[in-house]
Amino acid sequence: MDDLRVPLPEFVRAVVDDADRLKVLDGLEVSGGSNDPDFERLSRTAAHIFDTEYGLVSLVGTDWQIFAGCFGLNDMPGSDTEISFCAHTLAVPDDGPLVILDAQQDDRFKTNPLVTAWPYLRFYAGAPIILRGQKVGSLCVLSMTPRQSVDERLMRQLVDLADLASALFALKDEARVRARTADALMREEWRHALTLEAGKVGSWVWDIATGEVACNDMFRRMHGLPELGTVTLDQILDAFQQSDRAAVRAGLQQSMDSGIDYSAEARLADSSRWLTMRGRVYQRDAEGHPQVMMGASIDVSESKLTAEQTRLLLRELNHRVKNTLAMIQSVARQTIRQNPDPKAFLDAFSGRLRTISDAHVLLADRDWSGVQLYEVLASQLGPNFKTAPDRVMVKGDDIALPADHALGLGLILHELTTNAHRHGAWTSSLGMVSISWTIHPAPEAGLELHWEETGGPEVTKPGEYGLGVRLIERGLAKVLDSKVDLQFAPRGVKADVWVPLPA
Repeated sequence: MDDLRVPLPEFVRAVVDDADRLKVLDGLEVSGGSNDPDFERLSRTAAHIFDTEYGLVSLVGTDWQIFAGCFGLNDMPGSDTEISFCAHTLAVPDDGPLVILDAQQDDRFKTNPLVTAWPYLRFYAGAPIILRGQKVGSLCVLSMTPRQSVDERLMRQLVDLADLASALFALKDEARVRARTADALMREEWRHALTLEAGKVGSWVWDIATGEVACNDMFRRMHGLPELGTVTLDQILDAFQQSDRAAVRAGLQQSMDSGIDYSAEARLADSSRWLTMRGRVYQRDAEGHPQVMMGASIDVSESKLTAEQTRLLLRELNHRVKNTLAMIQSVARQTIRQNPDPKAFLDAFSGRLRTISDAHVLLADRDWSGVQLYEVLASQLGPNFKTAPDRVMVKGDDIALPADHALGLGLILHELTTNAHRHGAWTSSLGMVSISWTIHPAPEAGLELHWEETGGPEVTKPGEYGLGVRLIERGLAKVLDSKVDLQFAPRGVKADVWVPLPA
C-alpha cells in the first residue's frame, strides 16, 4: 500500500512543503507509533460523536504523516503523505474543515489505495490542528460507510475538538521545553556544585534582613557547621578566631556601606587554617539599603604555609650564601697566597669552587634542608662508590647532615681525595682508602669520621703545610665548629674528623 503513490495536487503540495509550517512541526519532536493516550482519547471521542469506526490525530510531514493519537487503526503508526486525506485538509481555505461523503465518488480519492484496499475508506471529516499560526495536522474521523450529509453541529464539535488538540500540543510542547530547561539547569547546577567542590570553594548567600546564610556543603565543612539546618552570620563569625572576628564583621559592614567588594582573610578558631573571603552586595531596596550579599570562601592555608616556608627559605638561603661567600673568600685568599701564578691559582681554586658549587646544587634541590652523607661522598668518590668502589672501602650508616656541615665536610673530603690522587694512596695501583664513621647520640651528638690510606708510597710529614692541609686542619673549623686531626703516618695519611650534629 505504501509503495503506491498518488501525486498530491500542486496547491496541496505547496501547503505541505511550506518551510514555516515544517519548522513548527519539527519543533514538536513527535515520533510515529507513540499513540499518545491524550490524543488517543480525543480521536476516540470524535469517532464516538460521529459514530465512525476510526478516529485520528495526525501530523502531516513532507513524506509521511504521523498518527499521534489513533482509534480503530492501532496497527498503523502513520501513512504516506501522498495518499493522506489530512494533507488535503491543510489546504482548505480559511482554516475550514474538509468533508468527503463518499471517497469512491470523489475524483481526488477514488483511486487512493486507502479507498481501494484496506481499510476501504469511504467517509472522511477532518478539522485542522493549528499551532503558532501553522496547520500541522488534523483531527479526523473515518468510516467504511459513505454518508449523504453531515450535521453542522457535529462539524462544530469536530472543530472544537481540533482546537482542543491544538491547545494540548501547545501545552505538551511547553512542558517539554520546560522539562528540558529544568534538566539543563539541574545539570548546570550540578556542574557548578562539582566545580566548587573540586576547587574547594565555599559559596554563600546572606539574607541581610534575616541574618540567614544559604551555603553549599563545602562552606559548612570549612566552618565546622552542621550539615543540615539554618546557618546564621553569628555562627559563621564564631567559627573564626576571636582576634579576627571584629575585622571580618567590619569588612562586611564597609562593603554594605560603600558598595565596594568585600575582601578579607581570617583564621579558623579550631585550627591554624586560613580562609580568604570575597563578596558583593547584589540586591538593595528602593532606599539603597543592602538586602542580599553573595560571595565565596577559599581555604588558603596551603598558600599561606607555602609563603611562610618561602620566607624562611629565603632567610636561610641568605644566611647560607653569606657563609658560603665568606668561605669562598677565605679559600681564594689562601689559594692565591700559595699559588701567585694565575694559571696555578685557577687550577688549585677551580676544584675547590666546584666542590662548593656541587654542594650548593644538592642543598638547593632539597630546599636547604640538608644533604645525606652518602650524597656528599658520592660527589667526591663517584655515584657508584657503594656498588662498584674504585680502591675505596666505605663503612657506615647514612645520615642527614645540616647544610653548613655538608658544605664544610665536602671541602674536607675534596682536599683529602685530591691529595690521595696527587701524592697519596691512589698514585699506586695497589693503594686503598678506607672511610668509616660512627654516629654518636645526644647529649654530645656528632659524626666521628675516619679516613685512612694504605698501599701507597711511604709518607713523610711535610716541612711546610700546603693550603690543602691548612684547609683540612684549621680553615673549616670555624664554619663547622668541628675538629680535624690529620696524621702523616708512614703507611699513609690518616684523618679523624669530628662534626657536631643537632641533638
